[in-house]
Amino acid sequence: MSYLKEFKKITTHSLLLMKQQAERISMLTCYDYSMALLLDAAGVDCLLVGDSASNVMAGHETTLPITLDQMIYHAQCVVRGTKRALVIVDLPFGSYQSNSEIALSSAIRIMKETGAHAIKLEGGLEVVESIKKIVGAGIPVMGHLGLTPQSIYQFGSYAVRAKEEDEAQKLLEEAQLLQAAGCFGLVMEKIPAGLAKQVTETLNIPTIGIGAGNACDGQVLVMHDMLGINTEFKPRFLRRYLNLGELIPQAVKAYVADVKSQDFPNAEESY
Repeated sequence: MSYLKEFKKITTHSLLLMKQQAERISMLTCYDYSMALLLDAAGVDCLLVGDSASNVMAGHETTLPITLDQMIYHAQCVVRGTKRALVIVDLPFGSYQSNSEIALSSAIRIMKETGAHAIKLEGGLEVVESIKKIVGAGIPVMGHLGLTPQSIYQFGSYAVRAKEEDEAQKLLEEAQLLQAAGCFGLVMEKIPAGLAKQVTETLNIPTIGIGAGNACDGQVLVMHDMLGINTEFKPRFLRRYLNLGELIPQAVKAYVADVKSQDFPNAEESY
């Protein structure tokens, strides 16, 4: 049975109910008003204003350069185009790592200036105090373990994380810590499917996977990847549902040809 129609507005409580009823949670990244309208109308449960905007919107190599002000701008755009979905906003690199007071200040800015519903931040033990402080201020927090792109220079690659027993055990323990700190959900990125299943079965809060197998309570993909706008990124976990990387240039070429040949605009398209 699907519970989608029962949720006129998705909340963090909705996600908990969905986990309890074994209803999978759908999440996509989103960065602007027009796409938010389309994704929200299509029934996506959660829209993540991801710091991946640094890559797919601004053309940076990593997620590190995007600023808090820029994340707030993107989130404002997405919120204005959303009626049903839960909007979650990434805290960008540098806006929470130094201490819990700065983390709280960053989270408050996002909530006050965007109208978003929750924030997400990366890390385990090192961010627990920040999570407690943010949650204590009434702001919902989603955690993120496994491959954490803001730490890419520390990892040295985008390889699968927690394949070894010690790192897997650490992830299991940190997942429990994040839940105890008050996280309403947890993203797990590029970890073995068996480990993700173990975490999902252990936690009371919903898990969202990306490259973490199908046992998670939900899945997230970067919109530009699943729509085939970003054609260079081809990880194993990605399923492309459209190939806009080919369709858009075809449409533009047809438009250019029609303008050059004076076929556009024709008499019916003129006043």
